[in-house]
Amino acid sequence: MGQLASKHHVPRVLYSATEEGPPKYSSQHFDTSSQQHDGNLQVPPTIVVSDVDSSPSEHQGSRMELRRSSFYSTLDLVPQLEHYASTLPHQNPRSRPSLEALRRAYEEAEAGIEVPNTTSDSGVCSLPITDSGNKESPSKNGKAPVRFGWVTGVMIRCMLNIWGVILFLRLSWIISQAGILLTCLIILMSVTVTSVTALSISAIATNGRVTSGGAYFMISRSLGPEIGGPIGMVFSFANALACALNTVGFAEVVCDLMLEFGVVMVDGLNDVRIMGVITVTILLLISLAGMEWESKTQILFFIVLMVSFSNYLAGTFLSPSPEKQAQGIFGYHRDIFISNLKPDWRGPKSNFFQMFAIFFPSAIGILSGANISGDLKDPATAIPKGTLMAIFWTTVSYLVISVTVGSCVLRDASGNISDVLTGNVTDSCVGLGCNLGWNFTECIQSESCKYGLTNNSKVLGQISGFHYLITAGVFAASLSSALGFLVSGPKVFQCLCRDKIYPYIGFFAKGYGKNDEPLRAYILCYVIAVAFILIGELNTIAALISNFFLCSYSLINFSCFHASITNSPGWRPSFHYYSKWTALFGAVISVVLMFLLTWWAALVTFSIIVFLFGYVNYNKPKVNWGSSVQAGTYNMALSYTVSLSGVEDHVKNFRPQCLVLTGPPNQRPALVDFVGAFTKHISLMICGDIITEQERQARPQDTTDWLVKWMNKRKVRSFYTPFVADSLRVGARHLMQASGLGKLKPNTLVLGFKSNWRESSPESIEDYTSTIYDIFDSNYCLCILRMMDGLDVFDEFDFEVNQGFESDESAENGDLPSPERVSADAMSDKGDTNQIKTVFQNNQGKKTIDVYWIADDGGLTLLVPYLLTRRKHWRSCKVRVFIVGDEQNVVEGRNEMMALLKRFRLDFNDVIVMTDSEKRPHCKNLSRFVDGVSPFMLHDKQQDGVSVKDLRQSAPWKISDKQFEVFKLKSERKVRLNEIIRRNSQHSALVLVSLPVPQSDCPSALYMAWLDALTCGLHCPVVLIRGNQQNVLTFYCQ
Repeated sequence: MGQLASKHHVPRVLYSATEEGPPKYSSQHFDTSSQQHDGNLQVPPTIVVSDVDSSPSEHQGSRMELRRSSFYSTLDLVPQLEHYASTLPHQNPRSRPSLEALRRAYEEAEAGIEVPNTTSDSGVCSLPITDSGNKESPSKNGKAPVRFGWVTGVMIRCMLNIWGVILFLRLSWIISQAGILLTCLIILMSVTVTSVTALSISAIATNGRVTSGGAYFMISRSLGPEIGGPIGMVFSFANALACALNTVGFAEVVCDLMLEFGVVMVDGLNDVRIMGVITVTILLLISLAGMEWESKTQILFFIVLMVSFSNYLAGTFLSPSPEKQAQGIFGYHRDIFISNLKPDWRGPKSNFFQMFAIFFPSAIGILSGANISGDLKDPATAIPKGTLMAIFWTTVSYLVISVTVGSCVLRDASGNISDVLTGNVTDSCVGLGCNLGWNFTECIQSESCKYGLTNNSKVLGQISGFHYLITAGVFAASLSSALGFLVSGPKVFQCLCRDKIYPYIGFFAKGYGKNDEPLRAYILCYVIAVAFILIGELNTIAALISNFFLCSYSLINFSCFHASITNSPGWRPSFHYYSKWTALFGAVISVVLMFLLTWWAALVTFSIIVFLFGYVNYNKPKVNWGSSVQAGTYNMALSYTVSLSGVEDHVKNFRPQCLVLTGPPNQRPALVDFVGAFTKHISLMICGDIITEQERQARPQDTTDWLVKWMNKRKVRSFYTPFVADSLRVGARHLMQASGLGKLKPNTLVLGFKSNWRESSPESIEDYTSTIYDIFDSNYCLCILRMMDGLDVFDEFDFEVNQGFESDESAENGDLPSPERVSADAMSDKGDTNQIKTVFQNNQGKKTIDVYWIADDGGLTLLVPYLLTRRKHWRSCKVRVFIVGDEQNVVEGRNEMMALLKRFRLDFNDVIVMTDSEKRPHCKNLSRFVDGVSPFMLHDKQQDGVSVKDLRQSAPWKISDKQFEVFKLKSERKVRLNEIIRRNSQHSALVLVSLPVPQSDCPSALYMAWLDALTCGLHCPVVLIRGNQQNVLTFYCQ
């Protein structure tokens, strides 16, 4: 968008739109010739938006919409919702012109250039438009996807999952153990955890559009794929196991009912397995039929449960028969209520937390609505309202049943109708039944009672008006929960598969039908459920399921808390009834409950999460969801950077923070690898790329992104900063001033040696040497790297040229006409596949690093090789230090240097004193130096009748004979030092030489000749290095 066809053609406002998406720009052009220039205020023109995917006849009946432009331009539109409908990653924004289009439109309108109308008669274009939202367009067969509201989609689903078999088969036993008061406390504690989690879910669900994926989608988009991926995998698996558990619960009730009628298929255990497999197969068929059938089935189960509850409540008001009284059921009675208020712990393991552990799994169904978020009409409204209402009504139902059953039923009863008391004989009678006319003393004392709250799990059925309606309620509760989990798990797993976080699961991402049903994931969930139904060890798995759900609750709450404390501008939930502190409380209490319920299951859960987290963190999937972790990282970086600004510099904390003039980093890999070798995980590294204005215009827009990806692929920890400048010197000067932030500012500049200086123009040489002068004037340290043999690469990459060190001047200035700048795709291919290997990535073995510490620069010459030896590839290298001395004081000079190195705590034990550095160089080498400088000499003494001034005016960059004579001694010393270096360091891994500081009157060509003379003739990398004359090493503790 915004790309102009030519310089004098401005796009004309033409849109196309369909029912399911906002408009997009066409490939036509904007026509500014219709603008009025009479100076009067005109009503801004409107722009017709229509459906162009239809025939001419259909076009008349299509939806028409007007897009009004602003007062500034016909191109500049007023704010519209459609402009923000495509801000998801990897989607191009629609409807809004680029700044370039706006600017050129203004320029051409002011110039009076009339743009020809290139549109068709219809005036519209035909671009297909899609929208990633929940409101999908009708499919080709005319049927729209099924979308649910907050009642059927969320509230009923959550209520059905919260009402499980625990309500019918375990709640009465919990009341007998804990009493009414503590049971209500257990219920309220569970509700507290689920309510806090529901508030966090509501906040996350209303902070932008929620698509399919439920809990996984919320956690992953809030905390990133590293946390979301493991939770999505575990949560999907937990749903499959929960489906198996509820199916087995149903099968056991059916088998018990069959036993009452004397029906046995094989035996008790296998009957449960057979019935479980048959049941889960039927549930699978319902799921495969589609969400519409599944929803109707859930509504049917909900109606059955409502009838069952009504049947129970009606039964509590009926006068009990003698048979029911023998079973301990007496209707509402004050004495029974008071007796059941207090706990009566029975058994060595009966305690409050054990009862809580048994009851809490009944509350884990609050995510059932959120898990099908992709099938909701408006998830942002449905999830908060439906989830909170489900929690409220189920809490009321649990509390009502706890109080009513605790007011009507004794803890112990024999069920024997002959235990009725006759007369007033109560002396030997034990228990509350004595006051109600029944003597249950024998079974109480022998602990053989078969009825009552403590002994019979079917109390709700016995107290109800019609027993089999409660059985139907048990069926509905277990089957609805199993069906809900069978649907929720595959929906979450499908979203996880589509995100491509884990390998080999993409097969299950495919959706079918108008509702994008995950049929393959349904089959997988079915297979897992059947496997665990056949295994039968479900009591152990039940503990894991509770921990899996609690772990999900904890991370949902932590997601809400973390998003709140990071103060990200993108965290703007429309649901305001939450608190970051309640979310934190919910996260902590969920973890505590994991260990209180089953500590070994908690450890297993965390182990699985950590393993899956490690895999995702290692592979680093290429997704960007704008998670709160990114916002938190930014906050921490900003806070630490600001705090660091108030800390004074200290020599002990000195780090070489490098600004590296790499140009495009992929063209100077050796320079990048060299600096990265001693800055990675230690200090700052910035790759500076100086480009010209002409090059910037021809540069693809995504070049920066590809270069950053190239560095990431190479595992280089560096920033990349392109800078537009007219020359190397201007760009370097501005980069030195502007790079960095606070104390995270470069103090060392690194650049490549200009090997082709003899063939370069005088201006190019002056530009290079002036850059070095500016570096010293800016009080920067300096490193110049020379690679005499080019890049150390594999044979298949021999065609690559060392652009950073061996190419022409345009390479140094960044004016590279190379193909890498032409196409970002080509750059991508190079960055992803052809990673050139350099000498700095090789294992150096037991070679030597030779340091020629000629001048005391503050210690940087020693610090860099020390940092290199901390790396794996350089760890075995031996560092040799060469110093200047005389023959009379060789031992003394060596001992002094050894003492200094020892005080610096540098493990450099090999010090060599150069006693012959004052000797004259060999004539052959000196002649070679003079021959190299000769093209840059004025030779003014050989030209009679021409003044030096005249020659200087014609060639100001050349070296006069007088200047050459003045610097003759220094030149000879450079040549002599090179002879010593070649003699001692021909087979070294790396050579570091103190860089001579140029005098202000030293000609540029002569200085380049010195640098060339110091580093020529070596096959290993050579670094000319110079500190800024300030200490970077100290042997003091303060």
